[in-house]
Amino acid sequence: MNARNPGIRLYIFDADDTLRRTTVPGKPCPHRPGEWELLPGVRERLSSIEWGSGGAYLGIASNQDQVAYGHMTAETCRGMFEDLIEAATGARRPDACIRFCPHALEVECECRKPKPGMLHDIMRHFGVSEADTLFVGNAPTDQEAARRAGAGFAWAWDFFGAGGG
Repeated sequence: MNARNPGIRLYIFDADDTLRRTTVPGKPCPHRPGEWELLPGVRERLSSIEWGSGGAYLGIASNQDQVAYGHMTAETCRGMFEDLIEAATGARRPDACIRFCPHALEVECECRKPKPGMLHDIMRHFGVSEADTLFVGNAPTDQEAARRAGAGFAWAWDFFGAGGG
């Protein structure tokens, strides 16, 4: 696993402004490949963690209302998350668990953070307890989702270190 977070078996990450930033001014998240870049420190930190068998599990939990508004398809969104995981860890991770809330902001749902639905789903997927899970994010809604899920929380800038996301 990782000496900096002993006992953590599952790392769940928010995506936008935690792992990546949009390169198109005015867009809250990328709508297609080529519209994002990794934040500083992400690749260095995530490539140092042992992933998969014998290591830690990796999950993504992200609100993506842009799907509901027709700015991208769910398939495009998922594909960009797969590319993000590869860029961040240095390898394709077919065992990573990707969950995103595709609902419009005005739609009530159980998955939009700060509700804990996506985090609970990822923990169930891997069979990992709340005590062994760390959610890394950049927004108060991320922190609240972790609290409601019973998981640990780290701010992205702390997790990725000085100059990180």
